[in-house]
Amino acid sequence: MSEAAAVETHGHGAVQADQLEPSLTPGNLGKLGMWTFLAGDAMTFGAGIAAYGALRINNPNWPTPADYLGIATTAVMTFILICSSVTMVESLDGIQHGNQSKFRTFMALTVLGGILFLGMQAHEWHDLLTEKGMSVKRDLFDATFFILTGFHGCHVFGGVVFNSVLLIRGMMGKLTQAKAGLVEVAGLYWHFVDLVWILIFTFIYLI
Repeated sequence: MSEAAAVETHGHGAVQADQLEPSLTPGNLGKLGMWTFLAGDAMTFGAGIAAYGALRINNPNWPTPADYLGIATTAVMTFILICSSVTMVESLDGIQHGNQSKFRTFMALTVLGGILFLGMQAHEWHDLLTEKGMSVKRDLFDATFFILTGFHGCHVFGGVVFNSVLLIRGMMGKLTQAKAGLVEVAGLYWHFVDLVWILIFTFIYLI
């Protein structure tokens, strides 16, 4: 009998070896690292949204967002991003059950959703800069809008790259069921990006 299996604690009998194993396995460490990163990132986004609200609430000259921003187009962007969260869930389910075809299909749809979102955001920015005359140098509304949406767009781009790498590894047969934790970590990040966009869409475009 191994020493670990024979250890006795305070008269409660022998403790099994698996009970002595550390709870922070490599997979759990990855999730812990991502949660830690997202906690810090959430405070950054929260500070940005709070600053936007503080600047707007006491400013009588603050423009009406609907006069400049395309609410309908952005609603479509939001819908696409929400759908990409659903496909992310399905891709994780596929890899967890060893269904490579399902994983690749839904991960490809997730990546496509992110690319469509970025493309529509780039088109929106082009119209705002050229047709509406918006600029980060014009006023606080323009500056806060471009900073918040641009910062979020960088996160979406990072998520697209992350998910694309996972998809390519899956297509090469290097992402097996045993490595499903990598997809789970990517999913945490992607769902966070989705949630933050819903908040930005609500506070900047709708309210």
